[in-house]
Amino acid sequence: MQTDPRIDAYIDASAPFARPILAWFRAHMHAALPEVEETIKWSMPFFTYRGKPLANMAAFKAHAAFGFWKRESSATGHEGEAMGQFGKLAGMADLPEPDALDAMIRDAAALIDAGEGGRPRAERPAKPEADVPQELAEALAGDDAAAATFNAFPPSCRREYCEWIGDAKRTETRSKRVAEAIGWLREGKRRNWKYENC
Repeated sequence: MQTDPRIDAYIDASAPFARPILAWFRAHMHAALPEVEETIKWSMPFFTYRGKPLANMAAFKAHAAFGFWKRESSATGHEGEAMGQFGKLAGMADLPEPDALDAMIRDAAALIDAGEGGRPRAERPAKPEADVPQELAEALAGDDAAAATFNAFPPSCRREYCEWIGDAKRTETRSKRVAEAIGWLREGKRRNWKYENC
């Protein structure tokens, strides 16, 4: 069992009620998954597997907590009650069933083995393609070079031009922006090209 002396120090500095709880989780991590590694992240004991975050634990004034990084690996019914998935652990009687915890540890490692070791990112819905203002559409229709650049840009870059021109309140401002946009597009420049090399 490879241990990190910083975790020894963390446990020793914790409140007396928390020490056996933290030691118990630590022992189970190593017993269920001998390849687990220890470290300190965000000032808390952390367990990693194959370089990926697996679980962490912490001690507070009145409770301890343990949680898996990939939360789907444990369905305990305590989500939201404390930092981890097992609620506020105030004593040894609050610990999960040992066999159940060992299975959760192995399941969490299996997710990493399957390439699912990071926290899932919430998928953002794709923004719709921007409406091209009429003045810009007409100017692009008369300039092949600017149109080629505009059409080759990703949707976000096209949207920047469309919104900049579309937000103009006055006709004069809109015309001025269209002229500037066409000039920049002929040169292959994005709308905010001035800030790209800052």
